[in-house]
Amino acid sequence: MSKKHTIVVVGGGTGGIGVANALLNSRANLDIAIIEPSEKHYYQPGWTLVGGGEMSAASTEKDMADYIPKQVSWVKDRVASFQPQLNEVVLSNGDSIGYDYLIVAAGLVIDWQKIEGLEQTLGKNGVCSNYRYDLAPYTWQCIQRLPEGGKALFTQPPMPIKCAGAPQKILYLAADHWQRNETSAEITFCNQGGAMFGVPYYAQALDKIMDSYDAERCFGENLSAIDGDNKAATFTKADGETVTRSFDMIHVVPPQSAPQEIQNSELAGDGGWMAVDQHSLRSTKFENVWGLGDCTSTPNAKTAAAVRKQYPVVAAGVLAAIDGKTDTTARYDGYGGCPLTTAKGKMLLAEFRYGGEVLSSFGLDPAKERGIYWPIKTKLFPWMYWNVILKGKDWKLPAAKPWKLD
Repeated sequence: MSKKHTIVVVGGGTGGIGVANALLNSRANLDIAIIEPSEKHYYQPGWTLVGGGEMSAASTEKDMADYIPKQVSWVKDRVASFQPQLNEVVLSNGDSIGYDYLIVAAGLVIDWQKIEGLEQTLGKNGVCSNYRYDLAPYTWQCIQRLPEGGKALFTQPPMPIKCAGAPQKILYLAADHWQRNETSAEITFCNQGGAMFGVPYYAQALDKIMDSYDAERCFGENLSAIDGDNKAATFTKADGETVTRSFDMIHVVPPQSAPQEIQNSELAGDGGWMAVDQHSLRSTKFENVWGLGDCTSTPNAKTAAAVRKQYPVVAAGVLAAIDGKTDTTARYDGYGGCPLTTAKGKMLLAEFRYGGEVLSSFGLDPAKERGIYWPIKTKLFPWMYWNVILKGKDWKLPAAKPWKLD
């Protein structure tokens, strides 16, 4: 073992930095290490707005050094393997780091290579994606350059994915742009799932928005191959049947999976995701290990809104363990928030928790798109991300309450 810390946090993303700061906010002298190889940190929820021409890519990128807490040891490497039986992790350089308590916030992996031909044509031939910093600006170029009567495809892979609303958010921004500029377009949403949203109350509302844009829905279709030169996309159905669609532009969302180092470890559960209790976020296999964010098995939306509710729970659990307590009252209820940009200047704020229970933080019908939400998405949420979430603050916004359905 090269070194040992009281707490080791794997990942310097939203969850990793947020939980490290939450711990330090309670106890400034904690011995914490963050393992993170990246020099840059990104506000990924902003990439939809970049692709829609409403935000610059540069504004979503910051130096990691400005957000990793100064009190922690920053290990600029990646974890190659987890050794929870030995209370240590092994780095890619072969060094090992020991811990008393481990927090895994390793994110997920975007599997570009699983779509045949995609990597060769990304960023050209009208093939775009908001799931990468360097590609999001090209989405806006494709939207602006769509020819009159052009064919625009938008895809969504099997769940779970990071920000499940993102595949359709950009569709709405594009469709609104074409309507405003009186550009006719054939818009098709090809979704491997069976509905516009996993919560029926919101799916019904989004169906109406799709109708307003005269957008076609093709459910049960998963993008499996792209021929960028010939502008053809192949989709595979559950029975193995394939259908090929031509396009002038296609916004691609690739399949996503847990990091290989988690899949190969004793921490993994179903599907390779890190197995944790969905309420305490504690590993179901090792008592001194917790997980949060996109890498875990919790059945909630993988969004920054979820992480904001998760890191106070993990911090409370770790501190209780340090104090020798067997449990804490802190619980994660599965809260997720999806700010769906339905047009330039309009947003539908979908809120929900475990079991698909519909919530509302503002006492307004959450299935209604509203102009008053637009500055929340474009101004307040980015500010909150950099100044509240990454700082590990448990800022008490209006409590989301169950919304009584008709």
